[in-house]
Amino acid sequence: MALDLNNYFSLRLQSLEVAEQRMKVLATNVANSDTPGFKARDIDFVAAMRAAGEGDIQMSTTRAGHIALPGSASAAGNVQYRVPTQPSLDGNTVDAQKENAAVAETAVRYQATLTFLNQRIQGLMTAITGGRG
Repeated sequence: MALDLNNYFSLRLQSLEVAEQRMKVLATNVANSDTPGFKARDIDFVAAMRAAGEGDIQMSTTRAGHIALPGSASAAGNVQYRVPTQPSLDGNTVDAQKENAAVAETAVRYQATLTFLNQRIQGLMTAITGGRG
C-alpha cells in the first residue's frame, strides 16, 4: 500500500500555516500599539486547527436525529477581536504583555511542529534506507 505524503504531513503543515497567520496578526497588533482606536485581534489556534482537521474526516448523518456539522473554515476566518481587559483612553486595545505571551506561545507551537515534522521525515528515511546511515 502506497503512502500518501500529502496526507501524512497535512495536519502538521496546516499547523505551520495557522501559526504563520497568527504571527502576522500579532505583529500587526504590536505595530499598531500606539495607534488611537486600534482594536487588537487574534486567531484562536485550537479552533483553527479543529476547522482544518474537519476536511480530513468525512462525516455523514445516518439517521434523522443526527446533527449535521458546519463546514470547515480557514484560519483567516477565525480572526477575532480581543476583549480588552483595560483599554487605553484613546480606544486602543493592544496589551503588550498579552501580545508577548501570544507570540511566545505561537513560537513554541511552531517549533514543536517543526520537531514533529523532522521526526516523521527521519522515520521515513529510516524506513527507506533500512536503518543504514
